[in-house]
Amino acid sequence: MRVLPAILRKELVDGIRDRRSVLATLIFPMTMPFLLPIIFHTMMERDRESLDIDIPVVGAERAPDLVDWFGRRGYAVVDGPADPEEAVRAQDLDFVLVVPEDFAADFAEGRRAAVELVHDGSRKEASQAVSRVRGLVRSYSRVVGNLRLMARGVSPGLGHAVTIDEVDVASPRQRAASWLTFIPMLVVLAAFMGGMNLAIDATAGERERQSLEPLLVNPVPRRTLVMGKWLAASAFSGAGVGLTLASLLFALSRVPLEQLGVELHIGGREAAWLLLGTLPLALFAAGLQVTFSTFARSYKEAQTYLSVLILLPMVPHFIASLWSLGDAWWMFAVPALGQYVLLTDVLGGEPVRVGACLAVVLSSTLLGLLFVEITARLFERERIIFGR
Repeated sequence: MRVLPAILRKELVDGIRDRRSVLATLIFPMTMPFLLPIIFHTMMERDRESLDIDIPVVGAERAPDLVDWFGRRGYAVVDGPADPEEAVRAQDLDFVLVVPEDFAADFAEGRRAAVELVHDGSRKEASQAVSRVRGLVRSYSRVVGNLRLMARGVSPGLGHAVTIDEVDVASPRQRAASWLTFIPMLVVLAAFMGGMNLAIDATAGERERQSLEPLLVNPVPRRTLVMGKWLAASAFSGAGVGLTLASLLFALSRVPLEQLGVELHIGGREAAWLLLGTLPLALFAAGLQVTFSTFARSYKEAQTYLSVLILLPMVPHFIASLWSLGDAWWMFAVPALGQYVLLTDVLGGEPVRVGACLAVVLSSTLLGLLFVEITARLFERERIIFGR
């Protein structure tokens, strides 16, 4: 163990000198403070723009009451193009409302009168404006329908035999956590990105440069040698986690989330729990990457192997987008999944359970040490050392 600091220092110096390793550690922290405000401000800008739009209508003279309804709600009505579908397809307009020729007759006789909303469903930037117009038409339809019932002496409430009074037991912070699920994913992903290049360079890279054999000639136990490489990769991975978490919290503090209906308060205590729960994942990620890189004969081959492992931290996010993960005890013993659930709970204002935090820390640390042992035994094989 006396030579372990020397090995660790050697690997850290090599990693700092390698631009790829440093860039992999800093890529998320450098981009998040700029990327997140742009995303959120774009969303808020689209929401504001949907409140200040002109509504192009073809055949507005056939529905004067509907046009007047738009005007009373602060929306200007303009003449629509001769070919609505072509105008929307060419992106000249986000949408066009078309009033058919039989609209006035159907409306006067109390029949169902239809209007056409021409839009391009693949254009996300137009979705809020389209939803706004769709809501205006539906609200107009409800008001007219109620007036027709009242004119016939029928209570409008008879058309709603059963109503739903929703009671949402989720707190505003829990709803915010479910909306900001990308934060745990990015932090977990940073653990796998930060030390990846150093793990490759310390194993497959040294073999490709033919410096691994002279290193193994030294009277140092293989386990100690591997542990030094593992700790160096873990240090880069942990630095990536800490810097990514700090940059995310800084970026979110610069964005007025309340304008999007999101309530999120993360103080020093919550940040400390987030960091404590995620840092051990660096030990697991580094151990896994060192082991897989040991099988590669070259740097590029190791990159191919580890590029597949990058999908691992994304799996919990994909599952959470389809189902609620819950908080079963076994989840905290699964690396990446446990960190994802723990981070989501902290963001949602849930009280941190010491047992869950210990399970996250122990599982990631023990599995990381297991990979160190596996790699140390691989280093004893001639086929692994010489790449044959």
